[in-house]
Amino acid sequence: MDGSVALPIIVALVIVALIFDFLNGLHDAANSIATVVSTRVLSPKYAVLWAAFFNTIAILFFTTSVAKTVGTGIVAPSYVDTNVIFGALMGAIAWNVITWLMGIPSSSSHALIGGIAGAGLAKGGFDALVPAGFMKTGSAIVMSPMIGLILAMLLILSVSWICRRTTPFAVDKRFRVLQFFSAAMYSLGHGGNDAQKTMGIIAVLLFSQGMIGPTFHVPFWVAITCQLAMGLGTMFGGWRIVKTMGSKITDLKPVQGFCAETGGAITLFGATWLGIPVSTTHTITGAIVGVGAARKLSAVRWNIAANIVIAWVITIPASGSIAALFYWLSTKIW
Repeated sequence: MDGSVALPIIVALVIVALIFDFLNGLHDAANSIATVVSTRVLSPKYAVLWAAFFNTIAILFFTTSVAKTVGTGIVAPSYVDTNVIFGALMGAIAWNVITWLMGIPSSSSHALIGGIAGAGLAKGGFDALVPAGFMKTGSAIVMSPMIGLILAMLLILSVSWICRRTTPFAVDKRFRVLQFFSAAMYSLGHGGNDAQKTMGIIAVLLFSQGMIGPTFHVPFWVAITCQLAMGLGTMFGGWRIVKTMGSKITDLKPVQGFCAETGGAITLFGATWLGIPVSTTHTITGAIVGVGAARKLSAVRWNIAANIVIAWVITIPASGSIAALFYWLSTKIW
């Protein structure tokens, strides 16, 4: 591929990556705002603005360790080229759109992980994968919702004990205020973890083309552009998924919304600091199930939760298969 052809393709792929980032914010807006909307602490209009703001400023609080994992820890950089990146992005975008239209809160993160793994496998077979990074990300599929569930359950049980002598009206009033803080923290964790996945894709694309020097890193313009794209996507919301996350799994009150968001935020902060690309969708769903189950097991609509788990299981192979197809098609075009 000569330079005159390569540059337009690289620019186009960066734009496609930012479109994915926008769709990530759109698709995963429910993660940040479902609980605060369903408890009627904020109207949908103000909730998305609140979430979008904290999504965007996450760049000020986190390093780019997750971007490094996505960029170099799933598929070996020596196998990455424009065709692999194109396949990865198209696989993730296609699966996001399919699940968004169906109102299924699948994981944008794992759609992207599945996409880059599928495109890498299509190019280089299993030699293209980085086993340690892929397994670390794969284990997070199980660990992040479980940690979110356990933390949220412990929080709701602790808060219930602390407030045992407080009237329900006073508890509700107090936690309506506290939910502003918990929603902000969850949105910060969402922006900190999810936007970095697109940063990693763009950075490894530029790195593979020799455009950012001999050492992999995330240029500042890539970081800030990805944060802005995600924040913009969040502003447009994802109302089908908000309904599923905020009311179909279990009925929430402000105290439960606070505990779910706080448990989820702690999980995301820890994962981001460790450089693990986890699913914000998985995390908040586990936390919502946790606060519902702490009240009573029958409070959780387990059939809805089971459908969500099925979507989690099929996301990586589904997006990976679509990505492999797009990789093959791109090799016929350029």
